[in-house]
Amino acid sequence: MEPTLETMVRELYDKQKIREVVTRYCRGVDRMDRDLFLSAYHPDAIDDHGFVVAGPEAFWAWVHHYHTTAQSTHQHIITNHSCELDGNIAHAETYWLFAALDRNGRNLTIGGGRYVDRMEKRDGEWRIAARKCVPDWGGQPVETQISPEARAMLAQSGTVARDASDCSYERPLTIPEERIGINVDILAGA
Repeated sequence: MEPTLETMVRELYDKQKIREVVTRYCRGVDRMDRDLFLSAYHPDAIDDHGFVVAGPEAFWAWVHHYHTTAQSTHQHIITNHSCELDGNIAHAETYWLFAALDRNGRNLTIGGGRYVDRMEKRDGEWRIAARKCVPDWGGQPVETQISPEARAMLAQSGTVARDASDCSYERPLTIPEERIGINVDILAGA
């Protein structure tokens, strides 16, 4: 029997909300936003990240300490995502890429793996109840082929910060008038 439109929309909605949980987690870590990070977990959740196995508050303490003392910047990037719904429980697997510069800003480390999650919907809200962070690969890339001048130009597009001064918090997002048209002549000659 084919599911009803209402059933299909509910399933899509739930899967989107679950995907948003994973996104909140990544953004919370990368912006060092404790409240956003914690909003991805139920208070009694357990996260097994290999280095540490703990509930959300203790895990946050480790995350904050590790990323602020070992790295000058980092990103968690999520890609493939699968999700199986079973009532108010969902089983999700999300591929991640991770990149970080060490404190001196010279050594870039990259890696990839998966978040294997049991999500639970409690009081109408999906959050992580249990997570395993599974690393699949890692290493250090070669030196970038982008010139220092080009990197400096890229950096002018917005403030990058590990707090609410990051440009992603800007509301409304605006582009300064004086930046419009920069280097379009290069593109015209391409």
